[in-house]
Amino acid sequence: MKKRFFLVIACLAIMLGVSAQELTNFRNRTPIISPEIGENHVTFRFFAPQADTVKLTGGFTPTVKVETNWGEMEIPSNLDLTKDENGLWSIKLPLPEPELYTYSFIVDGISLNDPNNVFMQRDGTRYLSVLLIPGETTENYFEATKRGNLHQVWYDSPTLGMERRMFVYTPAGYNESTDKYPVLYLLHGAGGDEDAWSTMGRTRQILDNLIEKGLAKPMICVMPNGNPNQVAARTLIIEEKPMDRDAWRNNPYPKSIVQDIVPYVEKTYRVDARPEARAIAGLSMGGGHTITTSLMYPGFFDYICPLSMGITNRDGDEQVMKNYETQFKALKEAGYKLYFLACGDTDFLFESAKTLDKMLTDNGLEHIFHVTPGGHTWSNWRIYLNTFAPLLFK
Repeated sequence: MKKRFFLVIACLAIMLGVSAQELTNFRNRTPIISPEIGENHVTFRFFAPQADTVKLTGGFTPTVKVETNWGEMEIPSNLDLTKDENGLWSIKLPLPEPELYTYSFIVDGISLNDPNNVFMQRDGTRYLSVLLIPGETTENYFEATKRGNLHQVWYDSPTLGMERRMFVYTPAGYNESTDKYPVLYLLHGAGGDEDAWSTMGRTRQILDNLIEKGLAKPMICVMPNGNPNQVAARTLIIEEKPMDRDAWRNNPYPKSIVQDIVPYVEKTYRVDARPEARAIAGLSMGGGHTITTSLMYPGFFDYICPLSMGITNRDGDEQVMKNYETQFKALKEAGYKLYFLACGDTDFLFESAKTLDKMLTDNGLEHIFHVTPGGHTWSNWRIYLNTFAPLLFK
């Protein structure tokens, strides 16, 4: 018994000694700061004594033109870091314009995130380090003083035949209030999931700041998963249903928004259930869902905001455009308060957005066509949310 006791004491002493040594080594090591944002420059650092090359690529590096299956595209270039005598690689760059950028290192040909930066984003199946430069454009991307809550909610979807997950934002003060709130249904694009708008779109931060400043009405924001074969984001490792091309073409998801999601929200949360208190918006694929849902259920949403999306007539069938014309006339007849269309002028879907703008104009539907520089990017979609959210529920 005594031998066992002394053995335990000895083991504890060894463990404490090792821990103390590790703490000493940690304390004696100079912390690596990356990225380090200065007044006019930003410095990136990566510790890799054995590496032969370390490069940096991101949304702030110069672009180069490359040929792809979709034509010529511009992609970020790679910048070389310099290695010091201790094996620390670094590069100092002029401070980029205020924006939220993603970046990564390329170490001997392998793409790696910044191990010294805790600020990361998930883009579908990719995780990327984030550089957030303060400024007028990004002031609403930082935390507000009064913060709302972001809930992960499971709901039943009979339309899709499964229980599904969505994210629901409730504004600061919701729990203490007895008020009924309007609801924004905010839809993601292809490759995204229910986490996309809150992670990459900074939705909670943007709405918190707009509401705190009195620029937007307090609202609930519902962010569902727009992939009808998914129960939830792939990070939950839940098996997905197989879907062929015809199933995607006959996507039942817009129907599930009105028949499954809205009823759940209006039963579970303290909301104003009138059309004038409902808004639907979405980017890219979600913009398509926004257009489709609003045309399938005219008069259901009084605020309609498709982003980086429009309508097309790929097969040249005149009947396609006539059907659209009939549907948009029905939407006009049912009534709405805001139709906000936005797209970047170099977006590959800009022509489809212009076609939608013409369709709305030709049929007398009042709307806003908000055109910005740039393409199919989150930098634009965050700006669009900042722009249309103050226009809702007025």
